[in-house]
Amino acid sequence: MNYPADYLDFLIHFHCDRDYFECHEVLEEYWKETDPGNRESIWVGLIQTAVAFYHYRRENRSGAARILRKGINILKQHPSSLKGLGIEIDRLFPLLEETLKNIESGKKYQSIDLPLNKELEQVCEQACLRIGNSPVIPPSIIHRHSLRDRSDVIRMREEALFNKQKQKD
Repeated sequence: MNYPADYLDFLIHFHCDRDYFECHEVLEEYWKETDPGNRESIWVGLIQTAVAFYHYRRENRSGAARILRKGINILKQHPSSLKGLGIEIDRLFPLLEETLKNIESGKKYQSIDLPLNKELEQVCEQACLRIGNSPVIPPSIIHRHSLRDRSDVIRMREEALFNKQKQKD
């Protein structure tokens, strides 16, 4: 079966280097290209799942629980699409619900592997062998959002604010 390249990149980051921030970045671009504006898109559900794990690992339990609940609710709307993406839904939802309980009860972060069909498991296993699958996640991945260069985003926001104020005058 053919899977979108961005989706495969998402899975590889989710399973190999546990770079949940990159999962979000990769799949957000794909979502914006293929299903823009649809806040109930399966892609949004997968993005929110990755973001929840990002927050969970950083011990932002309230944010992790809130976003994981949203992701689960969206994903539950798309069982046939999840199956089409090679995700075993009979195992996915209990795993995500268990993770949600762990977050809410204050248990320490623990990564998971999304339950995939054999073909995708092999893709991820081969990628992990190629890029590495270390149990030690560097701070540059754990705290990715606070370490990235946001000067372009800040400049664009300042320009937009300036233009908005200019239009008012």
